[in-house]
Amino acid sequence: MQLVYNPQAPKKATNLSINADLLRQAKEMGINLSATLERVLVDVLKQGQRDRWLAENQAAIAAYNDHVEKHGVFGDSLRSF
Repeated sequence: MQLVYNPQAPKKATNLSINADLLRQAKEMGINLSATLERVLVDVLKQGQRDRWLAENQAAIAAYNDHVEKHGVFGDSLRSF
């Protein structure tokens, strides 16, 4: 699977606004906010790429499904199960 980002890219400082109670609890638990944000962003970006790919290929997927419904898939006659 293709990476959604370059893991060797340099880090860049940024400012974020976070709910104060969430921040307090994260600090109490020793949660690394930068690492957590990066993990969640990777998941969100992957989902966005999946959604975009499905939208861009919706017509081709529908055409393939229609073809399979009408004609079956290659090798149907060769299967022994």
